Amino acid sequence: MLSGNSIGQKLTLTSFGESHGRCIGTVLDGCPAGLELDEKDIQGMLDYRRPGQSNITTQRKESDTVEILSGTFRGYTTGAPIAMIIWNHDRRSGDYDILRTLLRPGHSDYPAMIKYNKYNDIRGGGRFSGRLTATHVMGGAVAKKLLKTALGVTTNSYTACIGKICMDKAPRSMSSIYDNDVRCPDPGTAAKMRDAIMRARKKGDSLGGIIQSVTKNVPVGLGEPIFNSLESDLSRAMFSIPSVKGVEFGSGFAGSASYGSQNNDTYVKRRGKIVTRTNNAGGILGGLATGMPIVMRIAFKPVSSITQPQKTVDADSGRSAVIKVGGRHDPCVVPRAPPVVDSLASLVLADHALVGGFIGTVL
Repeated sequence: MLSGNSIGQKLTLTSFGESHGRCIGTVLDGCPAGLELDEKDIQGMLDYRRPGQSNITTQRKESDTVEILSGTFRGYTTGAPIAMIIWNHDRRSGDYDILRTLLRPGHSDYPAMIKYNKYNDIRGGGRFSGRLTATHVMGGAVAKKLLKTALGVTTNSYTACIGKICMDKAPRSMSSIYDNDVRCPDPGTAAKMRDAIMRARKKGDSLGGIIQSVTKNVPVGLGEPIFNSLESDLSRAMFSIPSVKGVEFGSGFAGSASYGSQNNDTYVKRRGKIVTRTNNAGGILGGLATGMPIVMRIAFKPVSSITQPQKTVDADSGRSAVIKVGGRHDPCVVPRAPPVVDSLASLVLADHALVGGFIGTVL
């Protein structure tokens, strides 16, 4: 049984489908009644994640057109489960026949083969494919609109690093994130990032990077310590994205090298509100929102599917082998990740808002 396909307590997302199956989809249960919603609210975020948009992404051509099957009536949510699907069209499953025995370095082929006794779907990675992040975006787009409508909460994620190329300062505006195909709000840095990705692609190699996510207007006290703290649940959600290998909040690992006198955020009162001069805590203390922006950095490893020949093992014979991975793959998944990070962060925060009573069952 493939378990672990759902997330959330009161706002629950269940993801289904495989990379090369007939469709992929999600069921979002627990969304309050009365939220104005139609397919265009979801399609916008899916389009930011969609494959085949430029030569720095996979050339698999999918429109990723969402269909809402249930949970809305006359343009508003009804409180019933919202079922959504995307049909898969551009499938070349024959590219993956070799994976029946040859194990791809960096992929889940071997542990999945053992866990499911070779019954797992190997086509395009099956259930382990990054294509399944589209199911996160379907539900996350609804959660993002719910948070904005009910509480004024906004989340913006962007590419902060590709390989060793990083933004050296915070962006002046989030409005330019999607002005380029790297999804970096600084045009000069974006151009360097793009060049680095193209160089890696030409060598048959890949790159990783870092997404920075900033969420504003989060109500003070949002969160459910201890094991469902905001950091706990946000981290769990981020680690559900394929290729993610690290998550940090605020000053993160760099803060561990400083003194407490440097890392503590001192309180001040501004415009009638208690805030902090700095935000090294990343907007969360004791698992609860402080009211300051929630700042996360999410590290993605380099894409495992590269066209360079790699040494491996034939699972049937146990003999050494060489594999050259076929199929169509991103040389770097980071540029397609911002809407995925936005979506999962929104799902977690909206769920906590419902659990904590910040949002009711009817808007």
